Amino acid sequence: MAERTISRTGTRKPIGEILLEGAFVKPEELQAALEVSRRAGKKVGQVLLEQRSISPETLATVLSFQLGIPVVDLKQFKIQPEALALISDDVARDNSILPLSVDGDLLTVAMDDPENLGLVDTLSVMARKRIKPVIALHGGIREAVNTHYKMTSKIQEQIAQVVKEQASPRRPAEAAQPAAEPAIAPEAISQAPVVRAVEMVITQAVKDRASDIHIEPQEDGLRVRYRIDGILHDVVTLPMGVHSALLSRIKVMANMNIAERRRPQDGQFTMKVGEKQIDFRVATAETKHGEMTVLRVLDKAISLYPLSDLGISASALEIYRRAVQSAFGMVIISGPTGSGKTTTLYATLGELDPKERNIMTIEDPIEYEFKSINQIQVNRQADITFAAGLRAIMRLDPDIVLVGEIRDAETAKVAINAALTGHLVLTSIHANDAVGAVIRLIDLGVEPFLVTSGVLATVSQRLVRKVCPYCQTIGPVSPAEVAAYQQEMNEVRTDFIFGRGCNFCSHTGFLGRIGVYEVLPLTEQVRQLIAREAPSAEIKAAALKEGMVTMRRDGMLKAKSGITTPAEVIRNVYTLG
Repeated sequence: MAERTISRTGTRKPIGEILLEGAFVKPEELQAALEVSRRAGKKVGQVLLEQRSISPETLATVLSFQLGIPVVDLKQFKIQPEALALISDDVARDNSILPLSVDGDLLTVAMDDPENLGLVDTLSVMARKRIKPVIALHGGIREAVNTHYKMTSKIQEQIAQVVKEQASPRRPAEAAQPAAEPAIAPEAISQAPVVRAVEMVITQAVKDRASDIHIEPQEDGLRVRYRIDGILHDVVTLPMGVHSALLSRIKVMANMNIAERRRPQDGQFTMKVGEKQIDFRVATAETKHGEMTVLRVLDKAISLYPLSDLGISASALEIYRRAVQSAFGMVIISGPTGSGKTTTLYATLGELDPKERNIMTIEDPIEYEFKSINQIQVNRQADITFAAGLRAIMRLDPDIVLVGEIRDAETAKVAINAALTGHLVLTSIHANDAVGAVIRLIDLGVEPFLVTSGVLATVSQRLVRKVCPYCQTIGPVSPAEVAAYQQEMNEVRTDFIFGRGCNFCSHTGFLGRIGVYEVLPLTEQVRQLIAREAPSAEIKAAALKEGMVTMRRDGMLKAKSGITTPAEVIRNVYTLG
């Protein structure tokens, strides 16, 4: 049976009374919360938390005092795998609970609702242990469940089944008859070990917020890695014997040729993970030890952010918004692959009004579907390239055109002509900085005088990891970081905020990413320099005199305010020269 640490008599003080006595809330806040509680059928503490009248720490402390239940700090608690094994991930997720540790016949469980005695008894029966409920000090049980309930062991179980099937000898009659195979029911296919293994690899990647899944054949096994917040993390190493089966399954899902092993291939598919429809782009290429596969995860639910949440400083955002509100001209977003260019372009579209204007896009691929915006997918097999699609768009009376990427001279010339003929063109290009975006356009064959006439502003960006809010602390950094900060900011500082590493950030010290930006408006002086084809250094010097903030400085400003670290800025922004 469960450990009865919760009072069943109902004689304890109400939580509202405790909050008032401790001056944690104002009387009018509590009264409003009580009304919402009665109307919505929620607990008062939960309502106060949702209204941000109290912090999760305050609620946990008060509940602990009221119920006589201890609190635990999930961000530092060392969770035992043996405890996790006693309760399934589905039960933990559905009930917002997290098993923490086992001591003899006692299982300690963090619970969002420790008063739910029915759940406590159910867990006791499931685990065959007495249950000791505890309260999470900082909340975050659901995030911790996603972090700790990995599917690695289940993936390995399915892979073992695949290996077993491959190793089992076929009967002579089966080998001798190449007759047509009988039809297999969809239910049987969905339960096949290789199908389940691929599904688990993908599901875990989505739970871990991965942007890419790498399946890489190595000399000693098949390595699976996830790219999370821009960094690759090893997930599991599988036997090479399952490589062919896994790859064939992914190729079938992506509508690719399973017989072709030597030539690189591309494909895509959509899969439901939980309650979300996720798009995946698949690319394969032959390597020394076999075909490598990378799946790009395109989670439409997290693709669209408001511009104000991307990390652009207030002054730079004002300049950028003025540019994209222009009736015509071109605005260019630059940066390497994976720097968040598409996210910025989509955030921009989110602020433009499609009711009175015809907004059209040509993309590869369409990562987010907008209502009232006409989007065209690049399809090279049908000769729909960026240039061809843009030409088609120009015959459809557009006001605003988004060109996913300028990759070649033809697209560059068509785009600049569109900007010069009364259309607002938003696009991206690969360049190192904001000035480099202009130079890159000229390198693609656009005449400098057309650039000065058509381009309104260029933006360059990178993504840096954010310090984990659950384990942040302040302390000294390396001499290289101190020197880089001093060089950029002209001030000496040796202590910065950084993450110690905790359960919420998988002990990396970082959680999520934010952009660092530089915005270059094409002022009259900058246009004159571009027209006479001045060196990029001279153009940049003029832009700095006019107040442009570089990505380096923007990054160091974010390090100064504790959003990121100098090391992250150095790693992502600094380049040779």
